[in-house]
Amino acid sequence: MNIIEGDFATPKGRFAIVAGRFNSFVVDPLVAGARDVLVRHGVADDAIDLIRVPGAWEIGLAAHKIAQSGKYAAVIGLGAVIRGSTPHFDYVAGEAAKGLAQAAYVSGVPVLFGVLTTDSIEQAIERAGTKAGNKGADAAMVALEMVNLYAKLGS
Repeated sequence: MNIIEGDFATPKGRFAIVAGRFNSFVVDPLVAGARDVLVRHGVADDAIDLIRVPGAWEIGLAAHKIAQSGKYAAVIGLGAVIRGSTPHFDYVAGEAAKGLAQAAYVSGVPVLFGVLTTDSIEQAIERAGTKAGNKGADAAMVALEMVNLYAKLGS
C-alpha cells in the first residue's frame, strides 16, 4: 500500500491569515501562534499576509475572495466567538464554519478553521496560548501539512 500524506517541510507559496478584530484580546495571540509556526517551518515572514476583518462572521467571505485569488498556498481563518445569553453565538459560529468550508471547497485551496467557539472567556483564553495550547498555531500546522499534501497530489 502506498501512503500519501503531508509533512512539515518548508512549503512553497504565500500564506494568508484572515483574523477577526472582535475579541482581539483572544485573536491576537492566535495570530502570533500561527505566524510563529509558519516562520519556524521556513515560511519567510514577508510571505505571510495578515488580513483583518471586523469579526468572525466576515472571515469566511474574506477567505473565499483570498483563496480564489490564486495568490496563496493556504488561508488560515482565526477568530473567537464566545457564547453569551442570546442565540447570536450560534449564528456567528455556524456561519464562520460554513464560510471557511465553502471557501475551501470552491477554491481547492486549503482553508483552515481556527475560529474558537467557546462557552466562556476563560475557555477562549485557555485555547489562545495557555492551558489548552494555541489553536492558531494548530491551524498553521495543519495548513503546512495540507499545502505539502496538495503538492504531492499534484494540485
